[in-house]
Amino acid sequence: MAVRAVRGAVQLERDEPGHMEQQVGTLLTTVLERNGLTSDDLISIWFTATPDLHSDFPAAAARRLGIVDVPLICAQELNVEGAMPRVVRVLAHIESDKPRADIAHVYLGAAAALRKDIAQ
Repeated sequence: MAVRAVRGAVQLERDEPGHMEQQVGTLLTTVLERNGLTSDDLISIWFTATPDLHSDFPAAAARRLGIVDVPLICAQELNVEGAMPRVVRVLAHIESDKPRADIAHVYLGAAAALRKDIAQ
């Protein structure tokens, strides 16, 4: 079994805890579904949020989805002028037999513009 990385992102409409939970939950669920994964396949997840998001921890959405025994960490994105606002990014390390080229990276909504080269 190989260790692979899955990327993803979502842009929030507003900085509210319930909205963040819903959007990050959708992002994580979509990452798992598109890659045929369960929480048992997860090694760790790194979340980043742009500096304009501070109402909740993105990792809290994972815990509410039942991802409770996987190491999670949150960090703040660089504050780069002109960057897309209100974005949560995910880097999940997984165990998978899939070749790297078959990993489905998930960029939802407007966040698809961040990585047109790998967004599926």
